[in-house]
Amino acid sequence: MTQPTPTKPVLLTVDDDPGVSRSVARDLRRRYGADHRIVRAESGADALEALRELTLRGEPVAAILADYRMPGMNGIEFLEQAMDVAPHARRALLTAYADTDAAIQAINVVDVDHYLLKPWDPPEEKLYPVVDALIETWRAVGQRPVDEIRVVGHRWSAECFSARDFLARNSVPYRYHSTDEPEGARLLEVAGASEDDVPVIITTDGGVLRNPTDAEIAQAVGLTVDPVADFYDLIVIGGGPAGLGSAVYGASEGLRTVLVERQATGGQAGQSSRIENYLGFPDGVSGSQLTDRARRQAAKFGAEVLTARDVVALEARGSARVVRFGDGSEIAAHAVVLATGVAYRSLDAPGVAELTGRGVFYGSAATEAPACAGQDVYIVGGANSAGQAAVFFSRHAATVTVLVRGPDLEASMSHYLIKQLDAIDNVVVRTGTEVAEACGDGHLERLVLSDRTTGEKQTVTAGAMFVFIGAAPRTEWLDGVVVRDARGFVPTGPDLVTGGAPPPGWSLDRDPYHLESSVPGVFVAGDVRSESVKRVASAVGEGAMAVTLVHRYLAEQ
Repeated sequence: MTQPTPTKPVLLTVDDDPGVSRSVARDLRRRYGADHRIVRAESGADALEALRELTLRGEPVAAILADYRMPGMNGIEFLEQAMDVAPHARRALLTAYADTDAAIQAINVVDVDHYLLKPWDPPEEKLYPVVDALIETWRAVGQRPVDEIRVVGHRWSAECFSARDFLARNSVPYRYHSTDEPEGARLLEVAGASEDDVPVIITTDGGVLRNPTDAEIAQAVGLTVDPVADFYDLIVIGGGPAGLGSAVYGASEGLRTVLVERQATGGQAGQSSRIENYLGFPDGVSGSQLTDRARRQAAKFGAEVLTARDVVALEARGSARVVRFGDGSEIAAHAVVLATGVAYRSLDAPGVAELTGRGVFYGSAATEAPACAGQDVYIVGGANSAGQAAVFFSRHAATVTVLVRGPDLEASMSHYLIKQLDAIDNVVVRTGTEVAEACGDGHLERLVLSDRTTGEKQTVTAGAMFVFIGAAPRTEWLDGVVVRDARGFVPTGPDLVTGGAPPPGWSLDRDPYHLESSVPGVFVAGDVRSESVKRVASAVGEGAMAVTLVHRYLAEQ
């Protein structure tokens, strides 16, 4: 029997200038014509019609390249509508140099993957690398029907929020059903569960989990939780930017590398709606996009990534560095990189602890964005993470109020974010203000705000509150093994040498390397390191630098 010919993925271009339209189609056909079908249109309306026809015929659209300046419907407007028709297609904007600023500012609206300046000669340097990246990302994400995990729970259940947040941060697709809806009630009955069992998770093969732990969820949905070996060259503890940087560089340089993450790769940076000052991404990149790329890059070089594994102890046994998990199991390595990052500090006000996960959230909690539609949302904190969250939730909520204890934002937030917040109509910044109390019957309904200067209190209606108030390291498990400072951060290198003497217990003739802790062969990178720069770029750099020092340490053994 003759097999049907596989459908070639489509590359769609739209430009109102016929000459430019033919030129870009010609260049694309020259490089990609053998494996892709090139479709061109000369207006946004024609391109949308072409997309609809392709969708109806079941032809996959891999990438769309749209001109910014088009009459009737510009490129931004077209791409915004195109997302509804072909949501899996990757998107790039063609723009003249004079329109670069406008294009970058508008890019957040439609989550464009790249933009290209016209002219793009030579295409080998300016066009093809961008299109290669679009196609690679599309292939990785795919356009295949995805079997979805189903989560059944209550809107205001902290346990349900935790389960959905875990799945989302680990890029596991799922569909949420409330027990208040007929489908949610039906699924509970089919699963033989009750409302007391929520969250109930139904896996793609029909398995049922009742109020599971993160580790149980990870195991059920196919995330890697168990190491394949007992001994490695390098163990990286923590999956934020620093840890991912170490995993990529360690594995790419031939070290048998395993990364261990307690919850989800990306850390705090992975929850950022958009990072706009990271080198090489002029139009910004979301934390999840950056994390996904880094995770795939680490896997490409052979690094193992273990999820939902809680490290509870570190021990030096001769030349081995042994890591113990919460279940009592162990793995060992020649060297370790501590990249555990930091956690947001708890907001110490009456009612907050009781309502956490029920309208009060730490970090951006992007899964809650749809529920914030029409609500008054409050962001607590004045650093970049708070500013990024305010920009993100402004697209969903009726109002967003940023509460800052200090007199202004200039001391703690990047200038570009302050300008963005000033330009958003439904965002208000209240300085000199703190939360005195969180109130509500089973979920957050009101906040009591206090003016730090006058002491005057005001009660406001609140649909959700997201807290970003500084950070603390989770390093108690290192007590008695690795030297920590008074705040729990881990000093390294020269900071350990006082009066020319190495730290207590130091066994080598040399002083600790720059990122080395008080235990030889245990290195520290990122926010958990004492006096580190709390930026994504510096964390990635330290993660890479730590691997260089690991090689130097291994050469001594």
